Amino acid sequence: MTKTIGVIGAGAWGTALAHALARGGHQVELWAREQEAAADINGNHQNTRYLPGFSLWESLHATTDYAQAASDKEFVILASPSLYLAATARQIAVVPDIAQGRACIGVVTKGFVASPEGPKLILETLEGALPECYKKNLVYVAGPSHAEEVAMGKLTGLIAASENPKNSIRFRELLKVPGLMAYSSFDVIGVQVCAAAKNVVAVVFGSLDAIAENSDLFGDNTESLLLAAGLNEIQTIGFALGATHSETFASISGVGDLDVTCRSKYGRNRRFGQDIIKTNALGRYKNLDDLIARIGEIGYLPEGVVACKYVHQIAQKRGLKLPICDGLYRILNREIEPADFLLELLTKL
Repeated sequence: MTKTIGVIGAGAWGTALAHALARGGHQVELWAREQEAAADINGNHQNTRYLPGFSLWESLHATTDYAQAASDKEFVILASPSLYLAATARQIAVVPDIAQGRACIGVVTKGFVASPEGPKLILETLEGALPECYKKNLVYVAGPSHAEEVAMGKLTGLIAASENPKNSIRFRELLKVPGLMAYSSFDVIGVQVCAAAKNVVAVVFGSLDAIAENSDLFGDNTESLLLAAGLNEIQTIGFALGATHSETFASISGVGDLDVTCRSKYGRNRRFGQDIIKTNALGRYKNLDDLIARIGEIGYLPEGVVACKYVHQIAQKRGLKLPICDGLYRILNREIEPADFLLELLTKL
């Protein structure tokens, strides 16, 4: 049955998901920040800036008007970067269908969000920005899902996590379109932590991968060692923040998403880790705060850079031992060299 859907955020993932849903027969409207992107989608059926090389479904319509994208929709999906998520939610909160709780809202953003009380998870942030009726009713969607392969229609599995079982099932059914399948979860904290923290591990993985190209010591076996150790750190963070199911970390939202983020050629976090080694990508930045403030200069968004700062704050506050995440924090803060860190880390795991 055709559903009306608003997707807020025309980055690579938001565009690919909107395209897949439109291809599946739904009526989809996509909000784009830039007028050029909206015109490109509507006129050329492409998003050349954020998802180049793909022809988008012709029925997919883009707009630069928040209210239009979110109005008269049965489902609204937030796909804004974590840095802008709270502001985006406040913008759409006044739309009548959302103000009155008629739209079912999901979010695909990965990461943590800063607050005066410290880093917050995505759903906690949204619950503070949206009407009270959405508390415990939001759906978090994650899983191993690079935008490029979703746009190609390659089979992709997702997790729809919510404290409201009905809404989890509603999104699970919505996402049953060609190329996508979805599963329900009630471990909303565990799924969110996996989605955010795996990006941190992937940056380290990318650096290791670049070094391994010309190393007699590091290879595929070493990369699997790092991946397994990284999963352990993600689980440590998850349980510290309130994850409820150990199975979450062994599922596609845990090991599945971590594996594809670390190994796929499409991974932006992996790519940034490689660039740290191959092009001295950190050379122009004084420290991590300077890097985050100027992150737009990179040309793509490695969410793991921002998440690394917040994981470090969480670890300090809760006394967590996270050698991989802590090591990346020190690398990005220009305190240590990546090769020195990896050699020390991997010979002690």
